[in-house]
Amino acid sequence: MELRFGTRQSDSRWVDAVWTCTSEQVTEMTSVAGVRWGLVFWQQDGRAYASVTGPETRTGTAPVPEGATFTGIEFAVGTSLRAVPTSALVDAGLELPDTTRRTFRLDGARWETPGPDDAEALVERLVRAGIVLGDPLVAEVLRGHRPDVSGRTVERRFRAATGLTRGAIRQIERARAAAGLLAAGDPAAAVVAKLDYFDEPHLARALRSYVGRTVGQLRGGAVGAIGLDLDQRLRS
Repeated sequence: MELRFGTRQSDSRWVDAVWTCTSEQVTEMTSVAGVRWGLVFWQQDGRAYASVTGPETRTGTAPVPEGATFTGIEFAVGTSLRAVPTSALVDAGLELPDTTRRTFRLDGARWETPGPDDAEALVERLVRAGIVLGDPLVAEVLRGHRPDVSGRTVERRFRAATGLTRGAIRQIERARAAAGLLAAGDPAAAVVAKLDYFDEPHLARALRSYVGRTVGQLRGGAVGAIGLDLDQRLRS
């Protein structure tokens, strides 16, 4: 009983990663907090589905269509959809209507459903059509630059583009990184030092809030299905 993930990083500035997943005798999983929105396409029992997923600010339990195969696109932080504010997608999502095995409908138009190898081509078409947008200020800050605007302006733009504060993004990303290190066998004390947690209880609270696993579960192999490709986190 497991989720079989495959994940690759993307060279596109609009896309963070492209992933595939197959659910084998799994009906639910532990969802993990994440800072990116995405497009997800899946097939089950000969039917096709598509949805927009939003950032998640906490861990939880989510249903999994048994025997389904998924392709997902994780968009870069700072991108957004023209038709739906990212803030409206936080801890939520949007099922797309009229999905077939070959096409899906988004923002009033029909698009060809991508496979994992042509996800970026779809994204480029969405960008050219003005459906996927990006905030250059957010991208600049994420590259480590300090734009000539006030901190309040930066925070407002971050919230508008991502639905989250910069602080929330840092905390969630740090917890996901910690999960990957622990799954690789790193001692908790080393993870605390590397990722600048205050102490091991601080790390444990973050994992409980954002990953839904304890240090021991991650080091010994997570119990039950989890919506995180830990192997990919180790490679990134």
